[in-house]
Amino acid sequence: MTSPISTERHEDVLVIVSNNPPVNALGADVRIGLDAGIREALADDNIKAIVIRCDGRTFFAGADITEFTKAPVEPGLPEVVNTIEASTKPVIAAIHGTALGGGCEITLGCHYRIAVPSAKMGTPEVKLGLLPGAGGTQRLPRVAGIEAAVEMCATGTPIGMKKALEIGLIDRMAGEDMLVADAIAFAREMIAQGPRPSRALPVKGNVAAIADFAKANARKFRGFDAPAANIACVEAATRLSFDEGLAFERAEFLKLIMGVQSAAQRHIFFAERQAQKIDGLAPDVQPRTINRVGVIGAGTMGGGISMNFLSAGVAVTIVEMKQDALDKGTGIMRKNYEASAAKGRITPAQVESAMGLLKATLALEDLSDCDLIIEAVYEDMGVKKEIFGKLDKICKPGAILASNTSYLDIDEIAASTSRPQDVLGMHFFSPANVMKLLEVVRGAKTAPDALMTAMGLAKKIGKVAVVAGVCDGFIGNRMLKPRQLEAMKLLMEGATPDQVDRVHVAFGMPMGPFQMADLAGVDIGWHRDPTRIENIRDALAAVGRWGQKTGKGFYDYDEKRNPTPSSETQAIIDDFSAKAGLTKREIGDQEIIERTLYTMVNEGALILEEGMAQRASDIDVVWIYGYGWPVYRGGPMFWADTEGNDKIVAGLEKNGFEVAASLKKLAETKGRFNR
Repeated sequence: MTSPISTERHEDVLVIVSNNPPVNALGADVRIGLDAGIREALADDNIKAIVIRCDGRTFFAGADITEFTKAPVEPGLPEVVNTIEASTKPVIAAIHGTALGGGCEITLGCHYRIAVPSAKMGTPEVKLGLLPGAGGTQRLPRVAGIEAAVEMCATGTPIGMKKALEIGLIDRMAGEDMLVADAIAFAREMIAQGPRPSRALPVKGNVAAIADFAKANARKFRGFDAPAANIACVEAATRLSFDEGLAFERAEFLKLIMGVQSAAQRHIFFAERQAQKIDGLAPDVQPRTINRVGVIGAGTMGGGISMNFLSAGVAVTIVEMKQDALDKGTGIMRKNYEASAAKGRITPAQVESAMGLLKATLALEDLSDCDLIIEAVYEDMGVKKEIFGKLDKICKPGAILASNTSYLDIDEIAASTSRPQDVLGMHFFSPANVMKLLEVVRGAKTAPDALMTAMGLAKKIGKVAVVAGVCDGFIGNRMLKPRQLEAMKLLMEGATPDQVDRVHVAFGMPMGPFQMADLAGVDIGWHRDPTRIENIRDALAAVGRWGQKTGKGFYDYDEKRNPTPSSETQAIIDDFSAKAGLTKREIGDQEIIERTLYTMVNEGALILEEGMAQRASDIDVVWIYGYGWPVYRGGPMFWADTEGNDKIVAGLEKNGFEVAASLKKLAETKGRFNR
């Protein structure tokens, strides 16, 4: 095989070039080639300096993650970085695109760094439950300083070149189109200076910044192992010798890579990419062209959906029934954009560019030139069928008609048109301009090219899309249903809202079922008849306990919306429990997990049995990106595998649940959902 690494001689400078598309990942062949390139330069007396650069769109963007579970191939990345650093001739990193993870560590092994202004550098290993394992936590405090090192390592957030130049992470800025020439010229300048090994530099910055950073981010890092390990490694650099620090870093890295959390986070990394693949799609299927998107409804969902497309440069026609609703909706969209501009996330020019792509109208007929129309009105099958019937007559042939429904039957909606092949679901999660998940619902007659188009658009607007089948609640909300049902039963039997929520938060959820109900609104779905009290939520809604918006729901809230247990709510729960003839009992935390989380796994197994999800990892993606399942647990199906499916089945059977056949089989065979 041809090596991805080549060398170019420019008189007294040897340029080592990587061409390993798409992102110049630091796989075994690249590492072998880099090592050989350095040795070639050292063996030639005519070569006085070395430049390392990459072809393609980026510098080394990280390690080859697929190698993490395979037998190691020498030289490893730490050895390559050490070889570069030990060079007796100055080595310059010429950076463009992104130098991430192992790529950033390669630059730290180099003696000097030059970059184009558009480049970014970072150590995102923490997002895979890891840390920079090739000396990054020890070299960064010496090159860029303690403050930058701890933030880069513990958060994984990349930095731009202006900041990199300020803190010393790079030495010089190159012309955007002059990187190679500027790097070679810089290398010649550094011949007289000689090598400058990062390990030989003193650690710079304020040691106290480490503890301050850890304290400020304690809530953000709750439950995660990797941020603490990254912080500990940077701290070690301040008190240990370089070689001792490397040994400390290596030990921490090995603990993380062998742990469940990193396995879970790496699982989600691959699962997100796998979710893009549509099973059974013929190789010759091509997506439809989408130039303009129509959105029906300018409320919270419709406005948020529209913003996704506008931000991606796609023109949008938004339709409302009344002018005041239309004005309010478009006004909120502009306000959201301006708030982002005020925070520096976008420029004022980008605000005007996005809003300039928006056409607001009261006429449904103005959707006639749209290539995709997304209906985002309230959840009423009659209303949706009426709208789709009208769209069938208005929209041009080939236009895709999508519903943002969160649980209604897409096939029934499609039947109200003469073009069911063009109908599918696009279930955005609220707030739609923020949440990353998009469930793309494939109807029985949805055309392959329509489905492909929706999945491709999701990527364009920055969403993580998952294909779902037609069933009540699709994937996410269908699995949410047994959790909520059991949570309510637990209240009747003796648990408190605070106890149930505490167990879920301790598990890693951002909030528990009752905290979530109060945030969303206890009155959502309420029939609005105070005399019709069929369940606890009806009783709460009837007395105005609608959640945070009214200052009382399952909890009482102060003016800052801090919750405290409510005696009024507990009295309502006790009354329902007594009327049902239930005797209150002590309920343990494990029972709460078994009845609210094991039941979700069981429902996930049924979803897979019925073909409503393409693969178990898709279910995990839905819950990570749509519902806040802790990424360090890898999603409900991955978590079941790590818990042991035999343990899940035992817990379900102990509590009297009917267990899915596929889940039983996995328990019997010690099998896994995610193989």
